[in-house]
Amino acid sequence: MNRYPMFSPQQLLSFVAVSETGSFTRAADRVYLSQSTVSQQIRRLEEALGKPLLERTSHQVQLTEEGERLLGYARRIIALNGEAHDALSDQWRDGVVRLGVPEDFAAATTSLLAQFCREHPHIRLDVTSGLSHELRRAWQQDMLDIILVKQLTGEKANASRPEPMLWLDSAEFPAFERDPVPLVLFPLNALYRDELCQALDAIGRSWRISYSSASLAALVAASAAGLGVTLLPARCRLPEHRVLGAESGLPPIDNVELALFYRPDATPAQIALAGKLRAFCQLS
Repeated sequence: MNRYPMFSPQQLLSFVAVSETGSFTRAADRVYLSQSTVSQQIRRLEEALGKPLLERTSHQVQLTEEGERLLGYARRIIALNGEAHDALSDQWRDGVVRLGVPEDFAAATTSLLAQFCREHPHIRLDVTSGLSHELRRAWQQDMLDIILVKQLTGEKANASRPEPMLWLDSAEFPAFERDPVPLVLFPLNALYRDELCQALDAIGRSWRISYSSASLAALVAASAAGLGVTLLPARCRLPEHRVLGAESGLPPIDNVELALFYRPDATPAQIALAGKLRAFCQLS
C-alpha cells in the first residue's frame, strides 16, 4: 500500500503554470480553468504536502524554497505522464521534441512552431516558456531538448547573437530622479537583475524594488507607467519610455546574448527545429 499521497496531474499542471507565469490569472488561461479552480488546486497541493509552495503578495506570486524543489519533480511527472501515453499510442510515432523559450519569444515563434508541426505531423512538440535560468536548469536536468535563452556572453552555445539592452524609464512619470530610485525587475536569480542593481551601486545611487514580476510584458508596462527604472532588451522599448544613458551615469550593457542550445545526439527533428529557430532569431 502506498504510504505517500498521490500527486494529481491536474494540480501539478496548475502549479507549474502559476510558477512559470507568476500569475494565477495567466495560469488559469494556460490550463483552461477558472482562477478560483487553480487557486483551489494549489491550496490542496499545499495541504497534502503540509508546506507552502507559493508566496502571494498584491503584486506577484513567487515560489518558496519548497516550491522551487517541487517544480522540477512536477515537470518530470507531467512529462512522464505524456510519455507513457505516447508509448501506448502510435499518434506520435516519431517521438517528442521538448523546447524551452523565453516568454518574449513564446508568442513571436508560434507561426514557426506551427509550421514545424505541419511538416512533422507525427512528432509531439512540447513548448515551455519561462525565465532563462529556469529553462537552463530544466535543460541541465535533461527535461528539455532545445533551449533558447538569454545569457551573459562567454558561454559556448550552438548559436548566439548579441542582445542589445536599454535602461528604460517612463517618459511621462520619470523615476530615475527619485531617491531612492524605484526599480522594476525580474525575481531573484534572473538575468539583468544583478546588472541593474550593481550599476546603481557603482554610481552611488540608493534604490528600492518597487515592482517585481516573472512576466516580461508586465515589466515593460510597469516601467512605461512610471513604477520604476528597468533594464530590458532594446526591442522592448515602447513610445512611452525614455532611454537613460551616459548622461545619467549608467553604463552601456553589452554582455548579454541570445543563445541556442541542443545536444550533440539531437535527433533529425530536433536539429530541424533548431535550424528554424536559428534562422528566425538570426543566430550565428
